[in-house]
Amino acid sequence: MSTREFIRDPDDWLRKLSPSEWIRAGLGELSRAEEAYGQNNARAAIAGCKRAAGMALNAVLIFEPNAAWGRTYVEHVAALASDPNAPQRLREACSTILDAHPPAGAKVTPIVTLRTPTAEKRVVEAAKDVVAHAFALVKRHEGLRGIEEPS
Repeated sequence: MSTREFIRDPDDWLRKLSPSEWIRAGLGELSRAEEAYGQNNARAAIAGCKRAAGMALNAVLIFEPNAAWGRTYVEHVAALASDPNAPQRLREACSTILDAHPPAGAKVTPIVTLRTPTAEKRVVEAAKDVVAHAFALVKRHEGLRGIEEPS
C-alpha cells in the first residue's frame, strides 16, 4: 500500500483535484445521473454513472498508481471489472456499469434495450458501490498519513 502524499498540480490530469475533490466530483456526477434517469434520459444517466465511478477511482489512483487502469473513466472501470485481485462485489459493480447501454441512435442498427426502474436502479447502485469503495480506500490512505488538505 502506498503512503504517497497529495501534491496538487494543475497541469497534471490526475492531480488537478485532491482525492477528496475527486470523490465529491464523482458524487456530483452520480446525483446528475440519478436526475437524468428521473427525466427518462438514459443516455445521460448511463454516461453519468460511468463518469461518477471513474472520477472516484481517480482519487484512488493518486495513492495507488496503476498504469493498467488507463486514463479515462471507462478504462478505470473496465480494468477493475476484470481485475482478479479486486473484491468480487467491486468487479460485479464495474461490470454492471459497463454493461449498461443507452438507447441506440437513429443512424445505428436499432437494438432494443429494455430499461426498467429496477435495471436503472441497479446501475446507479453499482456506481454508488464503486464510489463508496474509492472513498474507503482514500480515507484509509489519509488515515495512514494523516493527510488532509488545508481548508
